[in-house]
Amino acid sequence: MNHPLDPDMFANCLPLRPPIQIGGKWTAKIVVCLSDAPRRFSELETVLIGITPKVLTESLRAMQESKLITRTTYDEHPPRVEYALTPLGRSLLEPIAVACRWIDHFVKESA
Repeated sequence: MNHPLDPDMFANCLPLRPPIQIGGKWTAKIVVCLSDAPRRFSELETVLIGITPKVLTESLRAMQESKLITRTTYDEHPPRVEYALTPLGRSLLEPIAVACRWIDHFVKESA
């Protein structure tokens, strides 16, 4: 079983729009959330403070259409759905990490 996501994992992120954006506003954060293991909708919703269920659904659908994630439905009662990174989605982890380091440096230099 995978470990739960830390609800404060994005607490230190600045609320301003980053100078580098991958996909929609939430795409990079969703990719980071899925980096260790597949996750359920409610797990993602817990850590993505400020996202509405509608926007999370739209973001996940767009990412699925772009082949960044897969959606797996399990035939259980109640139904269970998990989202996971595809190899293409996983290839974004390194550029996102580089962008985050650059943003940290940029913000410190600008302060």
